[in-house]
Amino acid sequence: MKIAYTDCFSGISGDMLLAALLDAGLDENLLRRELARLDIGPFNLTISTVRPSGIKATKVDIRARGDQQFRNLAAIRDILRVSTLLPIIVERASRVFQNLAEAEARVHGLPVDAIHFHEIGAIDTIIDVVGVVAGLHHLGIDRLVSSPLPWGHGFIDCDHGRLPLPAPAVCELLAGVPVYAVDLSQELVTPTGAALLTSLCQNFGPLPDMTIAGTGYGAGSHELAHRQPNLLRLILGEETAKCQEAQSVEIIETHLDDWNSEGFPYLCELLLKQGALDVSLTPMLMKKGRPGQLLRVICHPVQGMVLKQTILTETTAIGLRFRTESRLILQREQVLVETPWGRVAAKKVHTPAGPRIYPEYEACREVAQFAQVPLQAVYNAVTGNQKEADSRRKSDDR
Repeated sequence: MKIAYTDCFSGISGDMLLAALLDAGLDENLLRRELARLDIGPFNLTISTVRPSGIKATKVDIRARGDQQFRNLAAIRDILRVSTLLPIIVERASRVFQNLAEAEARVHGLPVDAIHFHEIGAIDTIIDVVGVVAGLHHLGIDRLVSSPLPWGHGFIDCDHGRLPLPAPAVCELLAGVPVYAVDLSQELVTPTGAALLTSLCQNFGPLPDMTIAGTGYGAGSHELAHRQPNLLRLILGEETAKCQEAQSVEIIETHLDDWNSEGFPYLCELLLKQGALDVSLTPMLMKKGRPGQLLRVICHPVQGMVLKQTILTETTAIGLRFRTESRLILQREQVLVETPWGRVAAKKVHTPAGPRIYPEYEACREVAQFAQVPLQAVYNAVTGNQKEADSRRKSDDR
């Protein structure tokens, strides 16, 4: 499993992460081809080499040509939807913008659809988000992990007025994420950087057990006090077997006997969006023979507090049980499988008996709807490739 670790010793922004990906090996021409799939008007993308504190790093500058057009969430979704980007890139980029919009909506006390973006809807932010998502995909990153984030102080001027640092939207996005205070009165974590990490990261914490394959540095656009280099370090590598066998997860449970389970699909979607690894609801008999349900949520410990608050808010639970357990997971990676309707995203799992292909429901559903074919037909096409591979392997063994 390929891992990317964001070492955010000076914070993170969208352009810093994009620059770090380029410095770590993302092909510049491939990035430009991916961005050309977006209908967002003319822009200049300048990629240069800088050396803050003597460290060679990559810097990205994005400038719109002509009048800048600010877009709302619906407009950004339309741009992604009509683009020729891979569906998996469209889905992940849309998730980043959705989370960013929801954070802004909570700050301003408005519905998501009423939020009017300024900096967020500009060309540079769209390029940062799409470029990072596409870069992670084309580098084959299976898992993104981040260090805890530095928490600065001070104020920043923007279209809304003078705001405290970290920006209110950043505070919303970083709920449940480990942070630490630093004595810098400058913006260290931008809303775009926070949205990318909280939407795409599987975990926040120390460097995972890995074999390092490369390192990239992305430079920020302003100088920091105390001669601190304004850099983001991106470490790429292969996850070791220890990581696969010794992951710790938190189990959160509660018994419900007076809750309308019609709300479970909504609750499940909300919990998964907030970082839950799995959510289940099991029928059971409770005291005095009353029917009830066991709600169980599995998550990384760093997401535990946010998920507990959501459960206590969205259900009738008045208490929760939680514990830490170890789990064994198999290595897996995202792959594209050829089918009669084009390439479809699937999951390749490395089992003791060899690799196994598992269809991804959302990707198969999208193909079935677009091609007007039965969903099972798409599933059969994906799993059919696995059967052919198994047959070839057995033939080679003979």
